Amino acid sequence: MATTSTQRVQALKLLGIRPLMRLKDFAAHGIGPETLARLVREGVVVRPARGLYQLADGPVDARRALAESAALVPKGVICLLSALQFHGLTLQMPSSVWMAIERTAWRPGFDYPPIRFVRFAASAMTDGVEHHRIEGIEVAITDPARTIVDCFRYRAKVGIDVAMEGLREGLRQRKATSDQLWRYGMKARIWSTMKPYVEVTAHGI
Repeated sequence: MATTSTQRVQALKLLGIRPLMRLKDFAAHGIGPETLARLVREGVVVRPARGLYQLADGPVDARRALAESAALVPKGVICLLSALQFHGLTLQMPSSVWMAIERTAWRPGFDYPPIRFVRFAASAMTDGVEHHRIEGIEVAITDPARTIVDCFRYRAKVGIDVAMEGLREGLRQRKATSDQLWRYGMKARIWSTMKPYVEVTAHGI
């Protein structure tokens, strides 16, 4: 393994390229936990969550919270309000990261980042799910059409106004089509509820 000074230089270089890294990512480059602990004590590096590291003066944005959440819950899927915000389909900035986990999965518990969990069936954890690279972390996120349908399905949690905003913006920005909404809506057994909203909104655009 490289010397401590060499590890320090390499760790800071890596964080300059990938703003968010996990302990195992550093280990793959021959950087030990002692070097990271020293950088944290010096205030050069911070740990936003257990097992995650970033530069203390690194840029902060909403996308980072998604990456941090995905790193902590790798089998989770970003959904509902957080997915709407990621796809640019809402002006709202959710105070928590909305994440789906499988119905039978263990629910993780930690203070940061704040995550609001919902439970999906196993099939719903893959259908209409995209994978994006954010801060060097692979993040699973429902696609625009699937997200809109989910918002109607969970309208009691997110509000019908949020679902309508997502629908309107999804069609207006052409990030979702009526056919895609119909397909996901039928699978989720929510199409009969959505249909009049989709028809009126599509007619007005």
